[in-house]
Amino acid sequence: MSGTENRRMRHRPMLVASVAASVLLVGGGGVYLAATAADGDATRPAGAAAPPPLKLDDKSGSDGGPGIAPGEPDPNGSGAVYKAKGPLPQGPSSAAVHRPEGRVTPAEVTRLAQALGIAGAPRLEGGVWKIAPEKDGSGLRLDVAAEAPGSWTFSRYDGGPVGDTCLKGKACPPPGETKPPSGGPVSEAAARAAATPVLKAIGQEDAKLDTSQLMGAVRVVNADPVVGGLPTYGWSTGIHVGPGGELVSGSGQLKDPVKSDSYPVVGAEKALEELNKASSGPGSIGIGGCATDPPAGTEGGADTPATTCKPDAKPKELAVTGAVFGLASQFVDGERALVPSWLFRVEAEAGAKPYTVVRTAVAPEHLAPPAKPSPTPPPTQDPGEGTAPERQLTSYRVDGSGTKLSVTFWGGVCSEYTATAKERADKVAVQVTERPIDPGRACIAIAVEVTRTVTLEQPLGGRTVVDASGEPVPRQ
Repeated sequence: MSGTENRRMRHRPMLVASVAASVLLVGGGGVYLAATAADGDATRPAGAAAPPPLKLDDKSGSDGGPGIAPGEPDPNGSGAVYKAKGPLPQGPSSAAVHRPEGRVTPAEVTRLAQALGIAGAPRLEGGVWKIAPEKDGSGLRLDVAAEAPGSWTFSRYDGGPVGDTCLKGKACPPPGETKPPSGGPVSEAAARAAATPVLKAIGQEDAKLDTSQLMGAVRVVNADPVVGGLPTYGWSTGIHVGPGGELVSGSGQLKDPVKSDSYPVVGAEKALEELNKASSGPGSIGIGGCATDPPAGTEGGADTPATTCKPDAKPKELAVTGAVFGLASQFVDGERALVPSWLFRVEAEAGAKPYTVVRTAVAPEHLAPPAKPSPTPPPTQDPGEGTAPERQLTSYRVDGSGTKLSVTFWGGVCSEYTATAKERADKVAVQVTERPIDPGRACIAIAVEVTRTVTLEQPLGGRTVVDASGEPVPRQ
């Protein structure tokens, strides 16, 4: 994937429910668990050149990470101030970025396939290693991207259409649920036991596990691997275990990123200060600010901006009950990488389930300045053709099941929009098409924010979402 200029909207802080993070954090004060593992205390050899400024794409941004998980609160959207409820750790003096490198070998694919219970030899098709049923689509299927980090998806089909047929208007049951499951979910211990061979096969047996998530009768094992001795965030492996203890689907990365350039990093207190600055800065809503009013002449609705707060509203204070130094998934020069970051444990209110907010730890002076965003062009139409050019996607979100993908973009008030998706092992390409409602009628050029949803054949997992041009789309 080639590097790209930062030309999308400013990204907000990332928040994700994190039961696994609770084992790394202690309420009432920060805990730094991996000071010696960060490799950050080593000094740069005399005469060694300083690393180039770290260019974080604004789809990940220095003020956050991959995005906000469905169902979690968005403090930035209501105006928020993060306040530590105890001392915060200092952490190391420097730490390394880790980047994907190399190619996935057939032996690595075969090892994963055997752990998943899939027979057969992998074959390379268009940059993806595949092991799939050959006849009616029934059985087990594994797709692994040949380029590092080797994003993979696993599905169990009991018949029915596979491939792009589900994306062309035909009904397609979700993976692992083509037949109604019988019985209740397995215990957390049983789910861990079922997932262990897979985690060993991909070298993640030391990953931090969260087995609390349920999807009906299916229990999900979420594993956050340890890379370079540090906990990771946004690099998860997800394994779905059926009511009989069988593996029904899963996704993750096959190859760990390798150590790259090291950068000076700031302590948790400084990172929290920068996080608060980002929360109060420009964006859809800042501290004490409001979203914009709907454009004049438009009707309110789900796809139009709306005022959601009072200009003088008091910022909401959110308690930070701990911090851990780790690596968070972000886009660097257009490619996914693990960047030194502080993982803050946040509680929206007393007794509420904690979640994680991520702030890049790389010292600000070592970050490349963000590129000035290009102005969004007004909606265009082509009455002669009846379909306007492809829309540029500004962000996406995904529901708890991972199969409902909602994309956001700027559109016009006189057009209808539809979204379609084409799925691959390492990415999901979403295309939005526009059709004028009344091609023969003049329309005022007013831009409105529009959201459309598509249903994926397989859970998104660790796959990248890209637009029609192949450029990655930032997660909300």
